[in-house]
Amino acid sequence: MKKYFILFLIFLLIDTISYAQDGGDYCSEGKIKSFSRLSKLSSVQYPGDSNIDVTYYKLNLSLTYGKPGNIYGIVTVDAKATQNQLDTLFLDIVNQLSVTSVKLNGITDLTFSQPSNSNQLRITLDRAYSIGEKFSFDITYQGTPGSGGFGSFIFATHDNDTQPIMWTLSEPYGAKDWWPSKDTPGDKADSSDVWITAASNYVSVSNGKLISETDNGNGTKTYKWKNSYPIAGYLISLAMTNYSLYQRSFNYGGSSPMPVTHYVFPEVLQQNISNLDKTDDMLQIFTQKFGPYPFLREKYGHAQFGWGGGMEHQTVTSIVSFSEMLVVHELAHQWYGDKVTCKDWQNIWLNEGFASYAECIYREAKYGNANFKAYVNNFMFNPTNPNGSAKNAVGSIYVLNINSLNEIFNGARSYKKGAIVLHMLRGIVGDNKFFQIMREYSDEPGLAYNVATTEDFQRIAERVSGMNLNYFFQEWIYGENYPRYTVGKSYKQISGDNYEVTFRLKQDGNSNPAFFTMPFQVKITTTSGVTTSTLFNDQQEQGWIIPVIGEPTNIEFDPDNWILKDIVGTTFADNEKIIPTLFSLFQNYPNPFNPSTVISYQLPKAIHVSLKVYDELGREVETLVDEFQQAGIYDSTFRTQNLSLPSGVYFYTLKAGEFIETKKMLLIK
Repeated sequence: MKKYFILFLIFLLIDTISYAQDGGDYCSEGKIKSFSRLSKLSSVQYPGDSNIDVTYYKLNLSLTYGKPGNIYGIVTVDAKATQNQLDTLFLDIVNQLSVTSVKLNGITDLTFSQPSNSNQLRITLDRAYSIGEKFSFDITYQGTPGSGGFGSFIFATHDNDTQPIMWTLSEPYGAKDWWPSKDTPGDKADSSDVWITAASNYVSVSNGKLISETDNGNGTKTYKWKNSYPIAGYLISLAMTNYSLYQRSFNYGGSSPMPVTHYVFPEVLQQNISNLDKTDDMLQIFTQKFGPYPFLREKYGHAQFGWGGGMEHQTVTSIVSFSEMLVVHELAHQWYGDKVTCKDWQNIWLNEGFASYAECIYREAKYGNANFKAYVNNFMFNPTNPNGSAKNAVGSIYVLNINSLNEIFNGARSYKKGAIVLHMLRGIVGDNKFFQIMREYSDEPGLAYNVATTEDFQRIAERVSGMNLNYFFQEWIYGENYPRYTVGKSYKQISGDNYEVTFRLKQDGNSNPAFFTMPFQVKITTTSGVTTSTLFNDQQEQGWIIPVIGEPTNIEFDPDNWILKDIVGTTFADNEKIIPTLFSLFQNYPNPFNPSTVISYQLPKAIHVSLKVYDELGREVETLVDEFQQAGIYDSTFRTQNLSLPSGVYFYTLKAGEFIETKKMLLIK
């Protein structure tokens, strides 16, 4: 779902619909363009009543337009007990909607209550039910729907305030604003029906297939929509106005094409047809990348509405306009968000980060690699909107406060940084494994048409790649910030055309993790060709020696920009004499070592230098340097071949005037 909230705020103020123009801003903004005007949600009951498992919803609704309007409904809920001796339960529904009856199996009246300010319907069952036992009840209710969150039920107008419109947007806690439900993403119903009766000038749209459209002969029509796939409650939707239907089809290789249905305001249909037609290519690209469209038995399409963005309602995205990247983002959610849904809002990045990176994947397939790279770079750091870039994500991607819309739908974190996590994973495992991970994640038994957590995705990523990726998910999903590197690079001639490149990384200290563990690439261009080496950085200070053929002319760290990072300084320069500004002693490399290791240091001025090695008891093992040296950067090799030293921890100390620093190293034989 995209986050363009300013338009919606304006709409509420002037009671008219604003039309956002096609433009790049839509591609990356997520759900809300500005959270500064949103307060935290009030205390929520989350994640619903864990003692029941809902298997089916049927919403039979009669709607009357107004400001405010009115809803009258009978909602059928099929469920089963998840604990023994279950005799009471609750559903979520705002107190302003009044429940008038609850009937078991549509026949037997059950005792119920709506305690003040609880936003719950508490039901006493006819007896105690055992685990797995099923029951069904019909709930009759009426009133004016609520409109919390992003505007969960809206009565509005369009076409210069001449045409009434009603729509819903229930994410994250808004289903209870207009119907009794278990208002959590963690419990999907196996299927659902939405029947909508309203004035006959409305075209009513919902999830799944349109089973029938009936003129009731009294100035009303009833539309019956059937969804035969598992669905989270917040993805059940309706949208109603004087729509024009622009219909196409998607040929996916089945016996008959899947309908692609666009319900559009008549006054803007013609100007949007060219963009609507792009949906066909989007479906084809995502089918190739992610696997078959998840709801082929039903449809994909759009229902235009007045909120300032888009919402990935299953099989029918609610959308304000048809800009290319907004359509792409919401379509990608059909795989990641609808087919596989985050189990809880803490893991919202599994929805929004995935759909955001799908924008990048689409750009790559449609417009080429250079466009893709530029788009990814914009996600990492967008100078025109720094608050929406991954480098400005504050806190962990894993959401700690699910009572806050700002925290759940944080554009920099849940969207952009979540997308870049996938980009970095792709860089680690390679293209083939990455897209296999994406497909297997959405097809995994137990996850497909169900719910998932970060650990589920990690498990599949590790299985497909054959790698232990725990370090990666722990630091990028549960950790904070990103690495800030000081890069060291130099080279020397060994003999003839043989050279050695010395490459180093030093990371600034971080809160969590203390430093980032990451594989990375170094691209070395020499007079004889190009060498790309993949190295693994698992220390805060670390160095490597890379043999190459030919004199190096350029040494590049992370040349394809796979890592979210800053390069804050360079301590070495390619074959240049540089004058450091500070004394510094670097971590030896390699470390652990056997039989030798290199110790480097830098001097900002000419001075007498002492570099000595000690064992764990403080006994001097060897003096490596004891002389007057000019300002510069130096390497000293500690060789143990002739010293008969046991394995263990050793220390090396640099003294240069008043500067003294000691570091430790590990000898392993």
